[in-house]
Amino acid sequence: MARAPRMTALRDIIIRQIATLGPITIAEYMTTCLLHPQHGYYTTRDPLGTAGDFTTAPEISQMFGEMLGLCIAQVWMDQGRPAPFTLAELGAGRGTLMADILRATRAVPGFHDAARLHLVEASPVLRRMQAQNLPDPQFHDSADTLPDAPLFVVANEFFDALPVRQFLRVDTGWRERMVGVQDGQLAYGLGPVTALAALEHRLADTGPGQMVETCAPAGAAIAALAQRITQHGGIALIVDYGDWRSRGDTFQALRQHAQDDPLAHPGQADLTAHVDFEALALAAPTLRATALTPQGVFLERLGITQRAQTLANTLTGAALQAHIAAHRRLTHPQEMGHLFKALALYPETAPAPPGFGP
Repeated sequence: MARAPRMTALRDIIIRQIATLGPITIAEYMTTCLLHPQHGYYTTRDPLGTAGDFTTAPEISQMFGEMLGLCIAQVWMDQGRPAPFTLAELGAGRGTLMADILRATRAVPGFHDAARLHLVEASPVLRRMQAQNLPDPQFHDSADTLPDAPLFVVANEFFDALPVRQFLRVDTGWRERMVGVQDGQLAYGLGPVTALAALEHRLADTGPGQMVETCAPAGAAIAALAQRITQHGGIALIVDYGDWRSRGDTFQALRQHAQDDPLAHPGQADLTAHVDFEALALAAPTLRATALTPQGVFLERLGITQRAQTLANTLTGAALQAHIAAHRRLTHPQEMGHLFKALALYPETAPAPPGFGP
């Protein structure tokens, strides 16, 4: 077992819970750390920016949101300009991405008049910031309560924060990775060997000693989006880090912009896991899925370099250098350009969205 001797207020609560009820799953641990009412990471702070623990693409440059906004507007026009429609974001951070989307689409005839802004957000701290930065948003605890209407929704770095369960392949089945206590400290362990119908299809591409991750909340969120998009039209535009199929241990913590032991600072570090994009697509069998596309390729196809050049013409000195660095960070394969991927889910009868190639 790997141990993490660090101490936080939430750590003691979790240890007492385990002492009473036994080891907990990685998903239960993530949920407690991120959403505990008094000590949860997302319920108590603004995690973004240089003073926080991580920086997302919208905080790096306005160009990211502008490109996504133009993509959504094109899809809206291609689908007949439905009015009214739900313009939604899952996990909207400070509201920066949606603000950029709204600015980029201001000149699209009819788009703003038809849009009704809805945000799915668990953090009360971030909800207050979103309410300040966006025009009259309607808030939701989950995608289940979004309006029954055409739905154009974006999710940037939302699914990576949903709680995952981890399963280690053994000769006769799977053992779930758990969080327990050893010598008074939080520690990893393994549950009993079990056969799992949900992982039956993974027996063909894994061997003993390999780990896979599942995320039931992601499937539930996608199912809620797919029901609305299938019935009324729209698109789910997802950008996150991960790959087509889950493989390996990707559970990680980020604290003060550096990697951290996930068990070291409960409630004081961001906990995430790589997104299994195949699972997202499978959760929406009534929709068509685009090819999974690296973020850099997606943004280039949408015209980010041309936009960067236009903005660069108005900049000099340090501002110009920062702008060039931001473009590189968003698009270069060794920066965010390859690790982050884009996927869109849209109606079978609708035209393909721009940015994803043939």
